[in-house]
Amino acid sequence: MKQKKILSIILTLILVSVIFSGCFRGRPSDDPPVHLNPNMDEQPKYEAQEKSEFFADGSAMRNPVTGTVARGRLHDGDAWFKGTDRNGMPVHKSLLPINMQNLKRGQERYNIYCAPCHSRLGDGKGIMLKRGYVPPTSFHTDRIRQLPDGEIFNVITNGIRNMPSYAGQIPVSDRWAIVNYVRALQRSQDATIEDVPVEMREKIK
Repeated sequence: MKQKKILSIILTLILVSVIFSGCFRGRPSDDPPVHLNPNMDEQPKYEAQEKSEFFADGSAMRNPVTGTVARGRLHDGDAWFKGTDRNGMPVHKSLLPINMQNLKRGQERYNIYCAPCHSRLGDGKGIMLKRGYVPPTSFHTDRIRQLPDGEIFNVITNGIRNMPSYAGQIPVSDRWAIVNYVRALQRSQDATIEDVPVEMREKIK
């Protein structure tokens, strides 16, 4: 009987210990953390714009070596990256193949970046006009239709008047895809019966 009582007391103490240990689990410790390698916290390095006594000009930040190009920044080919030929004139036709895959990609990117101002029809009546924006140019004017594809690419890249540059948001290939889709929009809004397949003309009439 006495052994059972002792065993009961022991079990009770164990249970109470477990309960109380759970109450303190997850609480922050007042003891300082153990730093096996403090160099990970205090690294001997220069911060941006920091002064340096090592260099003659007193600046820790150095200019890149002349002629160096950052990885992924070698824009070799003005036609693809700038939309211009060797003489600096806009290329006449898009350098991206015109197929359904590229047109769908151009439509997707256009609806994200261009439609808020130019509308999904390209008529310059996007939703941003309700927010006080200046109406953009419609793509369905003779002047825009006659622009070379390289010039439209250049406008997307560098912006024009109230339109900002989208070079930072839209990769080069997507800019060309948008150019192709703009041409498709122009064609869709200025189509004639001659643009319709012969077998479908009777249904339209």
